[in-house]
Amino acid sequence: MYVLFAISAGARSVYQLATQFSVAPLAYLLSAFSAVVYVVAAVAIGMRRRRLALVAVWIELVGVIAIGLFTLLAPQDFADDTVWTDFGIGYGFFPLILPILGLIWLFRSTDKS
Repeated sequence: MYVLFAISAGARSVYQLATQFSVAPLAYLLSAFSAVVYVVAAVAIGMRRRRLALVAVWIELVGVIAIGLFTLLAPQDFADDTVWTDFGIGYGFFPLILPILGLIWLFRSTDKS
C-alpha cells in the first residue's frame, strides 16, 4: 500500500506543483512531502530497514494527525486539499489508518534489523 500511496501522492503533487503552484502552494508542498514519506516508508519496509521504517511511519502518523487537525481548525489556510486533509477523507481515511497498521506490523515484526 505504501508504494501505491507514494505513486498516487507523488503524481498528484508533481502535477499540482507544475501546473497550479500559485493556487495553493502550502497544500501542494505538503502533498509532495507526504509522497516522500510514503516512498521512504515503502523502501524501508521493502529493504527490511525497521528503524528507518518506524521513523517514516511515525512521521506519517504525526503528519496526518497534525494536517488533519490544522485543516479542520483553519480551513481558510488551505486553498486545496492535501493527501492528509481532514485526516485523509478524500482517500477514505486510509492515510490515517495506514500508519496505524504500519506501526502494528512493524512492532509485531520479528526482524529487528
